[in-house]
Amino acid sequence: MACIVKKLFFCGARSFRSSGCQQDEEEGRHHRLPHGHIWVCVGRDTSRRFNVDANFLNHPLFEDLLRLSEDEFGHSYDGALRIACDADLFLHLVDLLSSGDPAAHYMELADLVANSHAGSL
Repeated sequence: MACIVKKLFFCGARSFRSSGCQQDEEEGRHHRLPHGHIWVCVGRDTSRRFNVDANFLNHPLFEDLLRLSEDEFGHSYDGALRIACDADLFLHLVDLLSSGDPAAHYMELADLVANSHAGSL
């Protein structure tokens, strides 16, 4: 995981040619990222691509999701980080982190899952 994060910061997310998401292959399009953002593909069988603030990578809840995803996807990537969880749960996390709610700093992954509408990883 640290190797992926280093490449994102040193080379930039724009250095990736493809995100590897099924959604992108079906739509056949690639969008430019705003400065300081990365692509994250979320889902197990079919994935959706999200544009995420790179600062979120340092948050413990985001790191927990990345650790859980290592078991499923390993450390390999093809243009985007891959997270093996429900897209609704991921969006709930992004909304929580974007809101600046201080409760996010004290929340465990199990609490996030319990509080989300998805209710599962």
